[in-house]
Amino acid sequence: MLKRICAIAALLVVTGAGLLVMPGAGADATAKRRTTVSRNQYNILINQCRYANSVTLRKKCRAYVRKHYRIGKWNPDLDCRTYSGITVCGKLMLSRRERRCVTLMVRAGLTRRRAEVECYAFV
Repeated sequence: MLKRICAIAALLVVTGAGLLVMPGAGADATAKRRTTVSRNQYNILINQCRYANSVTLRKKCRAYVRKHYRIGKWNPDLDCRTYSGITVCGKLMLSRRERRCVTLMVRAGLTRRRAEVECYAFV
C-alpha cells in the first residue's frame, strides 16, 4: 500500500499555482488555456508589440502573445479596435507615461479605448 501511495505521489507534481497535474500534462494544459484566434488576429497581436516603448517591452509583449494565444479560428470575443489607422487587439500593456497620456486624453474628451490606442502608438 505504501509503495502504491509513493508511486502515485511520484506521478503528481505541485505547480506554482498549487494545482496538482500529471507530469507531461503541462504543455497540453497550457495549450488548453491559450485563447484561440484567427491568423489575422494573431498577426495583429504580434504586430501591435512594435509600438511598445522599448526593446525589452516589445520582447515581453511578443512572448505574452505567444504564450497566451494560438492560431485557430476567428475569435469574435477578442477586443479589437482601429483608430488613426492603428489596429490593436486585447488588453494593451501601457507604460506609466502612456497611462498618464490616457488619463489626460480622457479628461480632454476622448474615449478611453481611443486614448489607449493613440497613446500606445504615438507616445
